[in-house]
Amino acid sequence: MDVGFIGLGVMGQPMALNLARAGTPLVVWNRTPERCAPLRAAGAEVAASAAEVLERSGTVFLMLADEAAVDAVLGRGGTDAAARLAGRTLVHMGTTSAAYSRALQDDVRAAGGRYVEAPVSGSRIPAERGELVGMLAGDGDAVAAVRPLLAPMCRETFACGAVPGALLMKFSVNLFLITQVTGLAEAFHFADRHGVDQRLLRDVLDAGPMASAVSRGKAPKLLERDFTVQAAAADVLKNNRLIAEAARAADLASPLLDVCHTLYEETVAGGHGAEDMVAVVRALEARTGRAPVTPRPQTLT
Repeated sequence: MDVGFIGLGVMGQPMALNLARAGTPLVVWNRTPERCAPLRAAGAEVAASAAEVLERSGTVFLMLADEAAVDAVLGRGGTDAAARLAGRTLVHMGTTSAAYSRALQDDVRAAGGRYVEAPVSGSRIPAERGELVGMLAGDGDAVAAVRPLLAPMCRETFACGAVPGALLMKFSVNLFLITQVTGLAEAFHFADRHGVDQRLLRDVLDAGPMASAVSRGKAPKLLERDFTVQAAAADVLKNNRLIAEAARAADLASPLLDVCHTLYEETVAGGHGAEDMVAVVRALEARTGRAPVTPRPQTLT
């Protein structure tokens, strides 16, 4: 049977393209049909509906925006849902609450299917390059069967035990990412307001011990005020909310995350939800209350 892929958004489209280009027999569907055109050109078949993907595929990857989108695609609560899942392996790659993933696993198992939780770490560019990091949770045999299929999409994968272990791992990773990028944005905002040469700031950061793939990817965007989306601020806000809810459920303190949550709420409320996550600097600028200045050149003597 074919491998199915449903959800061809900012992340899903390049992930599915890497599968198709690797020769995976792929059938795809997306709510917005235009997103399917590059997949058809790469040799994938385009289904007329999500139900057709489920009917034709032994393993189905879901890369969808939220829980409501997953429910709609699977027809959860409808009379045909169980039949769509019977004998299939459902691979849930999106980011939802841990409780939702547990319940989805229960439904898939009850229908006679297998379930793998497989969120990824990385944004659009790593997705295009096939350099995502995959985290997998579920029954060992199902994880073992799915893992080779992730090779065109992920440079490395990690087994995270039972569901929802992979989502909790992703929450932990994203907590660090969100606070890191927010701190980087605040550093550029601080430098901007003091008239510090931000190009020099970038160079100093790159040369020092805080340099990372994240700082080297996001600092140029802050420098150039390039808000082209790699990871959308609205998606970061959703992730932030899910992590905060998981922290509250476990009676955990998360003060840095909570500050970031507020800043991303302000970013999205300001109309910048479709911009890259570095647009959080706009919330900082709004709080400061004046437009960014043009940095003056700095020289070292």
